Amino acid sequence: MNIPVTHASFSLERRLNAPPSRVFHAFADYESKKKWFGGPPEWEQGESSLDFRVGGRETDVGGPVGGFVSTMHAVYHDIVENERIIYSYEMLLNGERMSVSLTTVELEPDGDGTLLTLTEQGAFFTGSPESDGTQVAGRKEGTGELLDALQKYVDGN
Repeated sequence: MNIPVTHASFSLERRLNAPPSRVFHAFADYESKKKWFGGPPEWEQGESSLDFRVGGRETDVGGPVGGFVSTMHAVYHDIVENERIIYSYEMLLNGERMSVSLTTVELEPDGDGTLLTLTEQGAFFTGSPESDGTQVAGRKEGTGELLDALQKYVDGN
């Protein structure tokens, strides 16, 4: 079966009340990242790992109890401490690949805080022409929610 692919890109920005070093640490340190990166509290956590270095890998598996299983596998391609993180990742739903993306996270000093810009370029396997916009919109919304959780974490709220 030939599954259609939709190519899409989006960028999100957040002004964080923490210096770039604290924001970078929230991505780089496993214990810190687990405090903001993941599904809703009611989700069951599966396999989880972080090898934060160029060539390193990250895995995060989870989902609602008795429901679907969401799997993320990432590879880090470029890391500039306190400035930039570039990684590619695939998302699977119940073991079926939904998308493959390249993500760039840029951190710029902004007064005593940080301007974070996340840009994602993705290939989304849509299943049908009617669903191509929904998956991209859902990814943008979900990524925005993760950035909101990051903001709450680094801002100390």
